Amino acid sequence: MAHLFADISSHGFGHLAQAAPVLNALRTARPDLRLTVRSGLPRERLALRIDGDFEHIHAASDFGFVMDNALDVDLSASARRYIEFHADWPGRVAAEADTLARLSPDLVFTDVAYLPLAGAAAANVPAVSLCSLNWADLTRHYFHREDWLPALHGQILAAYRSARVFLRTTPGMPMFDLPNVVNIGPVATPATMDRAEVARRLRLPKARRWVLVALGGFDFPLPVDSWPQPPGIRWLSPHQALARKLGFFNDLLAAADAVITKPGYGTFVEAAAHGVPVLYLRRPDWPEQEHLIDWLRVHARCAEVGREQARRGDLLPTLEALWALPAPQRPQPTGMAQAAKALLDLLPC
Repeated sequence: MAHLFADISSHGFGHLAQAAPVLNALRTARPDLRLTVRSGLPRERLALRIDGDFEHIHAASDFGFVMDNALDVDLSASARRYIEFHADWPGRVAAEADTLARLSPDLVFTDVAYLPLAGAAAANVPAVSLCSLNWADLTRHYFHREDWLPALHGQILAAYRSARVFLRTTPGMPMFDLPNVVNIGPVATPATMDRAEVARRLRLPKARRWVLVALGGFDFPLPVDSWPQPPGIRWLSPHQALARKLGFFNDLLAAADAVITKPGYGTFVEAAAHGVPVLYLRRPDWPEQEHLIDWLRVHARCAEVGREQARRGDLLPTLEALWALPAPQRPQPTGMAQAAKALLDLLPC
């Protein structure tokens, strides 16, 4: 029985939204696959997206960036975390190699931690990474003026380059420094129920328009309860009991008439794939977002809203303008099959 070790970043929920449909496509092709998942996300969250049984190691091998909230990065705290994380990089890599040797996987798969890639190289285990971004590009973007960055950045870059392939999802950052990049199509989880079933389960009025407020795995308080309540509109938050009753976020998103969110891979791509209009609040200086926004403008009805506008709930005119637009052709999520094949090619029969 082939054994895959998957490491999924818990920096928000977007990495799970990318990795899970790939793992599900792989399990369809190899139902006998043994799967071990390491992630800082709780097993219950992972199981909402990942089909079938898996062993869970509740730990995080990366942290991405320290966030003040869903939109704002704490750069000082992030810098301290990176310096501490790399203080004894050879020792950390050796410990990771020992962990992988004990687990004995046939293949390592990450989204988008780099320590497991370095550990896999040291343990002589093939590895693949997948994401729309990587931490080497982001650390350089934010810390390129810092004298401590070059050595640290070189270690991160070497880890990513050690992977057999880095599967760059569409949309995504260009990743010019990674010679092992292979571009794949969009990745999105298909909905499992229609709007009528969602309405029945959540006791929602089908005749009203549902607007989902979802800013990912970090808090960004919006006073939804005090927003204006226009006739025919229902504001929905997945942080209420709604998503827990339904099973997982994607079904609620697919059934919604619009979503209010931040630029993030999972929500952007799944909204476009299901034809859901998007209102988004920008993330200051987040380098991935321009690539996501440019793609979304082609594949979905979308518009930017400001923070104060969102706090006031002054959103109906913008929503009505989006609803009046013709819907573009929905993008096809071809990336899952492409990524699954890349993994299958490296797994023993």
